[in-house]
Amino acid sequence: MSESNPSRNDGSGDALESAGQESEAGSRPRGDPEPQNGEALDRNGMGRREFLTSSAKFGLAAAVAPTIWVPRYRSQAKSLKIMQWSHFVPSYDDWFDKWAKAWGQKQGVDVTVDHIALSNLGTRANAEVSAQSGHDLFQFLSPPGAFEPHVLDMADTVQEAESRFGPILELAKHSTYNPVTKKWFGFSDNYVPDPGDYIKSVWSDVGMPNGPTNWEDLVKAGPEIRKKHPEIQIPIGLGMSQELDSNMAARAVLWSFGGSVQDANENVVLDSDATRAAIDYMSRLFKAGMNDAVLSWNAASNNQALNAKATSYILNSISAYRTAQDNHLPVADDIFFVEALKGPHGDQWASEHVMGVYVIWKFAENPDVAKQFLLDLLGTYRDAVKASKLYNFPSFPGTVADASVPAKQKPDAGAGWLKQVTSNDPFGSKPPNKLAPIGTALKWSTNQGHPGPANPATGEVFDTFVLPTMFAKAATGQASPEDALKEAVSRTKQIYEKWRKQGLVGGGGGDR
Repeated sequence: MSESNPSRNDGSGDALESAGQESEAGSRPRGDPEPQNGEALDRNGMGRREFLTSSAKFGLAAAVAPTIWVPRYRSQAKSLKIMQWSHFVPSYDDWFDKWAKAWGQKQGVDVTVDHIALSNLGTRANAEVSAQSGHDLFQFLSPPGAFEPHVLDMADTVQEAESRFGPILELAKHSTYNPVTKKWFGFSDNYVPDPGDYIKSVWSDVGMPNGPTNWEDLVKAGPEIRKKHPEIQIPIGLGMSQELDSNMAARAVLWSFGGSVQDANENVVLDSDATRAAIDYMSRLFKAGMNDAVLSWNAASNNQALNAKATSYILNSISAYRTAQDNHLPVADDIFFVEALKGPHGDQWASEHVMGVYVIWKFAENPDVAKQFLLDLLGTYRDAVKASKLYNFPSFPGTVADASVPAKQKPDAGAGWLKQVTSNDPFGSKPPNKLAPIGTALKWSTNQGHPGPANPATGEVFDTFVLPTMFAKAATGQASPEDALKEAVSRTKQIYEKWRKQGLVGGGGGDR
């Protein structure tokens, strides 16, 4: 995942920021005075009693689905501290910081926004939990199920958002809701598609001008690319290393071959013939189109290789392409995209590249202000998507619909807008419809715990790189395919058992 400024990176596909390096944005503006009656104001500036009286008068309680009232505060005593990742597309941070400052000025809230590299989010989150002090809003880029005991339930905010904009995507729900504890441990504003990025001229030379459509195409193309383009060091740029993009590729292969870490009920099912087929495939792909470099790739490697034309295919977001565009690299016009590749039985899955999830700590000083901020952020999410240059996709599709569209029609209208902008990129793609494949992302994108929910166990399997390690050991002969699988299954079961003892993960009766 690359960004237009190589010095700003999150550790997910661009050059990493220095460990611990952060920037601070936003100011501490003062705003409107507190209402004379001391009440919090609702989103129309009404006091709570006035809002409820007005609602009853016009029969709103009977006319619309129940919602949770979330107050809007106008007190100089209120503040809001936000921890935000350093976005791969810097224009998003510029927009967000300015918007947050303006929001604070309007609401009379003292807003501070801090930015940190993705690679440092986990360390900072653990430090704040340990100190029981920190930010009111903390943004993660993957489901933070392990922090569930330390965060507030966001059910009220999700319900209010759905009443305004329509349903949250199942993809996002599975990344923020724990069906075992019945708790919304996070609030997702966005997800990021993870298409295939390929060099069109190279693939045209091997008879596939529209790029690969299934996983076997990569095995077929690898040797041909080596013959016709010996300058391309790694024809197929999928990592088998301990980094984010290798994790994503490993899951895409496993799911597309019909396997998974867990089933829909959170039973461990990694030990399967489908997993064995995926291991065999990755071993064949390694020999056909890779070299040892992919075993030690960092999160920047695949993006750098694509933009240097040292590889012809990667799995990533569009940020590598935006980097090439913004830096006027000749390769930019030669980078194209394909949907998730199909497996041997037609399964077509890719993990969302990153999943934006905000949490509010139990020790947050101003949780109600934080909830109102999130709801108002959704209210301007079309601007957010454009500021990210179509990197962020909305977890509530209705948030990018025209404001005048009735609430019930917002989801369809929002989906229509996304299709429009991905079919005619407003940021200068050549041709303009180059991003059309990511417009279909919902049909092939899924969450980290597919086909079940993301949970602390799937998160730890992810964070400890169980799957890419399994594939790498088998592909290089460090372990036999069966021994590599056996080791991965054993480690996975240990992780699940630990989290089940804490009551945060279900299943167990169907483990295999």
